Formats: sequence, structure tokens, C-alpha cells
Amino acid sequence: MTAGFYAPLPPAPTGIADYAAVLLQALRRLGSVHVAPERCDVALYHLGNNSLHAEIYRRALKRPGVVVLHDALLHHFLLGQLNERDYIDEFVYNYGGANRGLAEEFWRGRTASSADFRYFRFPMLKRVAVQARAVVVHNPAAARAVREHAPQARIVEIPHLFQPPTLPTPSEVAEYRKRLVLAPNAFVLGVFGYLRESKRLVTVLETFNRLHRENASTALIVAGSFTSIELERAITSLLAAPGVVRLPYLEAHEFWLAASAVDAGPDSQAGGLRKKRVLLGISDKHRLADAHKPDGDARGFAGCWIAQAYAGVHGRGS
Repeated sequence: MTAGFYAPLPPAPTGIADYAAVLLQALRRLGSVHVAPERCDVALYHLGNNSLHAEIYRRALKRPGVVVLHDALLHHFLLGQLNERDYIDEFVYNYGGANRGLAEEFWRGRTASSADFRYFRFPMLKRVAVQARAVVVHNPAAARAVREHAPQARIVEIPHLFQPPTLPTPSEVAEYRKRLVLAPNAFVLGVFGYLRESKRLVTVLETFNRLHRENASTALIVAGSFTSIELERAITSLLAAPGVVRLPYLEAHEFWLAASAVDAGPDSQAGGLRKKRVLLGISDKHRLADAHKPDGDARGFAGCWIAQAYAGVHGRGS
């Protein structure tokens, strides 16, 4: 039996590529696995909520196989792939004709979809889940989302594969902080990954700006690629503010250097489904969860983790 493996692979700028490379190596120890073959006995499709997966998604519909959902949400992906008529039809296919008006409203407001949490409540998983031979998810919340869209789907929950990295030494981290012109005693915060509206960067940067005016021995690393030119333009002045260190998308080695250099970073939830933001489960780092409810107004909480992190580490709060 020959298995086909369809996924972004390094150097694609996504964590899924790194995951896929490790998984591919492990699967090849078990049998014959080829990357993106024209034909195979069984296909393994890796899908996420961004355009890097467009061709994989189309192939998964044309030649069904086993789908690995890295994001239990394809709404934003479909907004970027479909025209108005096809998007509305797809929304109706998922949620019924009674919601056509909502689909039309969502299409008109699509430029704000990354910041409007209503979009996250409608994952739009039905078509790919119905057609798949099986759907692999990484957590119970994702399994529930798939089941709600395709009750008859075969769902397999497999914990997310994690290969512990080789962490940098304290001296390497100290040297990296020096390269970034970070004072040895600076309290450093970090935001990593794709920079989109749902990261609430405006609130994060404005809150950090106030903190930095109060205490100059603070810094904020903002690392990653923007998904929106408009957002990047809108916060250009905030990124140039004192204490903010702007970095591009980081390859694995530098990512772990930067992650080890920060003292705290946010962990976010979107629509009740936990999203991977940055793994800071190393040494004594602090990771703070946003305190909002999935159906609540989260705008104020993006800045809370900054104050909580600083206060917690310096004994100024619980």
C-alpha cells in the first residue's frame, strides 16, 4: 500500500510545515509514503485555515482521503477562496437556508472577519468532513465541531505530535538578547506567529506602550508575518514605539532563541477552540491565557496579560 502525503513542508512559513516534516519522517518508518503523488492507495491531507492549503483542500474534495484538521475552522480560508455567490452557497450548505441573510452579512463584513468573533462560531467544516474517509483532530473541541457539521463522519482524535526542540543554552539566549539590544534586566514580552487582527495587536501595543512609559526596563518582541497589509500600515507607528522589537517570520532555530528570550507571552482562544500562538512551556516562562469567554467581548483582555505578567513576576499582583 502506498500512502500520499499532502501538506505544506519547510520552508513554508507555517508551523504546520514543521509538524508535517516530523510526521512524514515517522510515517516513512512504517511503510511507503510519497509526498503529493498523482495517485496513491490512501491520501493524508493536512488542512489549516489559510491559503497555503488551497490546492490540498481542492484535492481532498476531488479525491477523498484522510483529512487532518490542524484548525477546526475553515471559515476564513473559504472567505479567501470563494466568490460571493459560492461563499453564500457554501454557508447555506453548512447551516441551512434560514441563514442566507447571515451569510450575506458575513460576506459584506469579511474585511473584519479576523477580529469579529462571530466568524469563529461558524467553522464551515461540513463539505470536507462529509466527503473524507476519516477526519483526524487533535482535541475534543475539534472533534465536537466536526461532529456538529457531519454526524456520520469517522472522527479520530490524536494528540498533537510534539517533538521537543533542542533549546538554546543560557549563554546563547543572553547573546541573542544582546543582539536585540535588550538589557540584561529587561522584562521581555513576546507575540509570535501570523500577525492578524485576531491577535489584537493594537490593544497589545497600546497597553505595552503605557507599561513602557511607566517602566522603561520592559520590551515587547513582535515576530511574524502580517496577513493584512492594512493592519501592518495601521500599526506602523506603534511598532516603531520605544521598547518594541520587530522581527520577521523566524525559522525554528531563531524561534526558540526568541521564545527563550521572552519572559511572558499570550495564549489565546478563538471561538472556544484553542489556537496555537507560542509555546512557552520552557524553563520558568509565563504563559497567560486571555480571560474572555468565547461569546464575550474580548477587546479589553488582549492587554490584560501584559499587566498581569509584569505584576505577577514582580510581586505586584496575584
